[in-house]
Amino acid sequence: MATGRTHRPATRSRGIPEATVARLPLYLRALTALSERSVPTVSSEELAAAAGVNSAKLRKDFSYLGSYGTRGVGYDVEYLVYQISRELGLTQDWPVVIVGIGNLGAALANYGGFASRGFRVAALIDADPAMAGKPVAGIPVQHSDDLEKIIEDNGVSIGVIATPAGAAQPVCDRLVAAGVTSILNFAPTVLSVPDGVDVRKVDLSIELQILAFHEQRKAGEESAAGDGAHPAAAARKEAADQGPDGDIPAVMPA
Repeated sequence: MATGRTHRPATRSRGIPEATVARLPLYLRALTALSERSVPTVSSEELAAAAGVNSAKLRKDFSYLGSYGTRGVGYDVEYLVYQISRELGLTQDWPVVIVGIGNLGAALANYGGFASRGFRVAALIDADPAMAGKPVAGIPVQHSDDLEKIIEDNGVSIGVIATPAGAAQPVCDRLVAAGVTSILNFAPTVLSVPDGVDVRKVDLSIELQILAFHEQRKAGEESAAGDGAHPAAAARKEAADQGPDGDIPAVMPA
């Protein structure tokens, strides 16, 4: 079993790097905000700052789209919104099913951003018989026994898994067997899928652990800075920073 990395949408087949594809939604979000404020044009510097990247990287990313802006004017906001939406496949309607309607699944079902970004929640599916027929976000929950029929009837190619970890792989296998070729996985487990299936994993605990690492590092830097304020500590730091001759740093700063 592979990890589903061989499926190639149109953007990738045209040579747009994965890293650029991953940044396109950031640009689209910033551009959409500008469009809502009726801003007609934006410079690469302004858009890069809004998207959280540097302007050189932005210009390189847009060059893959064939968009170079106009010197002294910048980029046309509405055209870029259309262009990026087209590259991401958001100019068509994508039916999505959410499997696992617990707290997280219900929160996803209630998320209002799907429809405005080209996605339609076609069905909510859960294994609990008590959930069947219960409306969530105005959509009646359907039992997982009908998963395959639901996928076929709605022409679904994107599935969202929000089940407990133990149920995620069996659900994934059924989704793939029913014809789903892209999966967004919120379950705290790694899924095995065949070639031709893409999986994107969203693990909140991992993201929090990464933030904890950065917080710990910042706390360490603040502590070191505090120690450096003491004359003796400052002298020790100065000696450590000098080379054998006392004037050349032994380790160049990064």
